[in-house]
Amino acid sequence: MKRRLLSLLLVAAFGTSVLAGCGSSAPAATDAPAEEAAVEEAAPAESTGDKEVLEFYHGYYHDESEWAPAKAMRDIFDEFAAAHSDGPVEFKPVPVENGAEIAQNMIAGGSFPDIIDYAGSDVPLAAISGGLLLDVKPYIDANGLKDAVGINYTQNDVDGAIYTVHDQLLTRGIWYNKDIVEGAGLTVDDIQTWEGFEKLVDSVDYAYIAGQSSEQLLTAKLASDGNADLITSPMTADMVKSDAFANAFKAVAALDQKNGSDHTTNDVGNMMADFNANGTVAVLHNGVWNAGAIDAGLADVIQPALFPGNLSILQAGGGITIASGMSEAKEALALEFLAYMVSPEVQAKIFTDVQANPCNTTVDVVALGAAGGVEKLAEACNLCNAAKVQVPGLVWDGDIKAAIINAFMECAVSGADIDARYDKLVDEIVAIVG
Repeated sequence: MKRRLLSLLLVAAFGTSVLAGCGSSAPAATDAPAEEAAVEEAAPAESTGDKEVLEFYHGYYHDESEWAPAKAMRDIFDEFAAAHSDGPVEFKPVPVENGAEIAQNMIAGGSFPDIIDYAGSDVPLAAISGGLLLDVKPYIDANGLKDAVGINYTQNDVDGAIYTVHDQLLTRGIWYNKDIVEGAGLTVDDIQTWEGFEKLVDSVDYAYIAGQSSEQLLTAKLASDGNADLITSPMTADMVKSDAFANAFKAVAALDQKNGSDHTTNDVGNMMADFNANGTVAVLHNGVWNAGAIDAGLADVIQPALFPGNLSILQAGGGITIASGMSEAKEALALEFLAYMVSPEVQAKIFTDVQANPCNTTVDVVALGAAGGVEKLAEACNLCNAAKVQVPGLVWDGDIKAAIINAFMECAVSGADIDARYDKLVDEIVAIVG
């Protein structure tokens, strides 16, 4: 998985807002109270009396009424600060909306924030190559935290070093409407195979929300065809021209065309009500966090499952990232904070209160789900965590991802020439990658 993170790190985008638990996007800030508003510029930490200050930049700046998980995460941070208030270093959580820009400007000047949470987004390669980040693997190994950091240990390995740990995992499977699926004469086992999923598309008017979700089907199709290595490789001209990519793209595009152009969007959020509230679509490709968006009237009808191929998308991505070269006292507190964030107690709060899939593999999500009233979230996490095939999300992003999604949406139009649109996509991607 080393190549996976190296390719991820080539992308320096943090995103405009922090990812919600398991990777969903948080709402944009509107009128957050002044004390919780995003920090536009962050001044360097200063000593408070005899104390040094350890600043932690995070993106959970939203008002509780706007996005409750943000408040839950801030509470977790504040509890750590309070527990160490008598120590030699002050721990100072700083909510920022533009954390990536702050970090990028600092990297350009040869420095890095004390700690920053990349919240599932990518850590800039320049920070690693510049020696600005602390390798936390020795600390993880010395303190027996391998199970606590979970897949971070392998996915975020860069030549034997670990520079970032995400406390929650981007976790995607599918959600299905049992009434619609069974009404088509199919079962959940059927739609977790490619043959059964195609039968569903043939049997109902509105099988799934395509477009943005189609690239997730592309991920699953590539892996199902034995080409998972492409998912973790940077896009090249040879790759987009390969039979493996062409066959997977055309297979998904054919499904999209059967599903119909009325059921496509470049932003799944625009049509999620069709599934979660209206109950008019059979399948939604979304993360486990969708458990909290289901209308009460559909709670017994909507259930979690896996992608065709019995596959889940499970990804750590960037998370808590610590600067190198700090004082011994600041570094020690930063590492203690990392251990705190992956501890069973905090991970349980991240699952129950933030409704995210915890990274700590020792956490029993089923038991927590029953105790916390989030059984459906627990079932979805447990399914994805136990899937026979687990792959990270596609490494391709930005213009490449947009080109692929646009191509899928155009292929969904009745009568569209999928072969011709694939050839056009090849030209578009070759122009991007050179």
